[in-house]
Amino acid sequence: MTAHDSLLDAEALARVRRLLARPARHERMWPVLAAAAALAVSALAFATAMILAPPLVTHSVAQSAPR
Repeated sequence: MTAHDSLLDAEALARVRRLLARPARHERMWPVLAAAAALAVSALAFATAMILAPPLVTHSVAQSAPR
């Protein structure tokens, strides 16, 4: 009897393994999309604040430079 000879039916074994296998768990996308949207909104808010904020330097840099 060789190593490939078996008394068990290969098709039945494959069916049993498929039946006993746990179903694949699907990940939800809503938390990921909500986090990405929150980060995008906060990035846009910070970019807007940087553009609209008054400059920190109130005097001309060219005037204070050494000649």
